[in-house]
Amino acid sequence: MKTTLLGRTGVTVSRICLGCMSYGDPRWRPWVLDEAAAQPFFRLAVESGINFFDTADMYSIGVSEEITGRALKQYAKLDEVVIATKVHFPMGKGHNMGGLSRKHIQQGCEASLKRLGVETIDLYQIHRFDPNTPIDETLAALDLLVKQGKVRYLGSSSTYAWRFLDALRLSESNGWSRFDVMQNHYNLIYREEEREMMPLCIEEEVAVIPWSPLARGLLAGSRSSITDKSPTARAASDDYVDKLYDTNSDNDVIAAVRKVAQDRGLPPAQIALAWLLHKPGVTAPIVGATKLQHLQEAIASVDVKLSDDEIRTLEKPYLPHAVKGHSE
Repeated sequence: MKTTLLGRTGVTVSRICLGCMSYGDPRWRPWVLDEAAAQPFFRLAVESGINFFDTADMYSIGVSEEITGRALKQYAKLDEVVIATKVHFPMGKGHNMGGLSRKHIQQGCEASLKRLGVETIDLYQIHRFDPNTPIDETLAALDLLVKQGKVRYLGSSSTYAWRFLDALRLSESNGWSRFDVMQNHYNLIYREEEREMMPLCIEEEVAVIPWSPLARGLLAGSRSSITDKSPTARAASDDYVDKLYDTNSDNDVIAAVRKVAQDRGLPPAQIALAWLLHKPGVTAPIVGATKLQHLQEAIASVDVKLSDDEIRTLEKPYLPHAVKGHSE
């Protein structure tokens, strides 16, 4: 497994990050694997050289963090791995159970530490921006966690580039720890991040760890079009995919990936991930897997080299999209 540095930090991470939303409580989502079924994925990841793991408090309402923490204690050396989690989305129906207020960030961090079974979270990320909380309150609360030793590095997820830059500058002007990571929506079907966010992250030396690098499975080869939902349990039950990928030109991108994959004799997922790994600024795509074969394919994608002609073939069908994946 190839490695790289996490943005401008000195932390070494694998070029593939294992996304742990797929491991938790099947009652939360029908395609989620329980703890026993999840164990082989963590073992394969660690044995293959993956040392970067991403989860969130809201995945299975905390159960994903619990499973991730226990699995990494069993299969990995905690000093060598990088554990990332996120805060923002509601953890219950009561007041102050979500958002990015100082109160919820502190409570959320403490709860995540307990569920993960660690003293410090390597990478703590805001899952989205919170329009109801002043950004300086959020950033000051995150900085306090770093100063207290509960968090080592900070990250953000999908937002507008101007908002992200504003947060970076506000942290710098106040002497607060700033975001070192951007977890954004970026893949061959959705490339709007190339307009502003990717150049910004490259300029600011912010690590980019894209979510949904296979476009909710559309680029993995099992689905032939955006309307094809039959092959997987997730495709049949994931209504979010319809909000992200609903443009007819998306099918042309899927076809291009399948063509390059067929010509190379490789799984489409390897081609789609290899394209992302070729893009400047991308540190490690976050790959979720509920079949070991899919994780093996993701691991193998790190060694796939695409030619300039193949990259042109993959990129040519793309047409501009509306903003997808965030509203703030």
